[in-house]
Amino acid sequence: MKIKIIAVGRMKASPLRELCDEYIKRLGWPVKIEEIDSPKAATSAIEAPLILKHIPENAFVVALDERGQSYSSPEFAEKLSRWRDQAPGNEIILLIGGADGFDKTVRDKAKFLLSFGKQTWPHMMVRVMLLEQIYRAQQILAGHPYHRA
Repeated sequence: MKIKIIAVGRMKASPLRELCDEYIKRLGWPVKIEEIDSPKAATSAIEAPLILKHIPENAFVVALDERGQSYSSPEFAEKLSRWRDQAPGNEIILLIGGADGFDKTVRDKAKFLLSFGKQTWPHMMVRVMLLEQIYRAQQILAGHPYHRA
């Protein structure tokens, strides 16, 4: 499985960046993060074309969005496995938006909307949370005891 995370904003050197790097290093699946520069105080409508130009034509896109569905870690692992099987070239593209979330044009491009719950999370922290859940899913699917229910 290949995973590409397209995220609005640039992550500077920080403890969050170190955590992202650590999870990427642990993963057996190739994971690439593409950061999108967005003008300061840009709206989701301004960010939409910037995001869409990074998405290949027939990509399997999952957008992290408050309107999406929430899953337990084992359920997410199962979903990730199914998405992999549906994705062209086994590549899943995960989108993390900016402060205003996604414009409708971006949500419409997604095959699935995923939520990390009803709370609002800083988008830089969401990167770490997403990478950790991807790593956890990998371990669950491999039968490793990293995830203890």
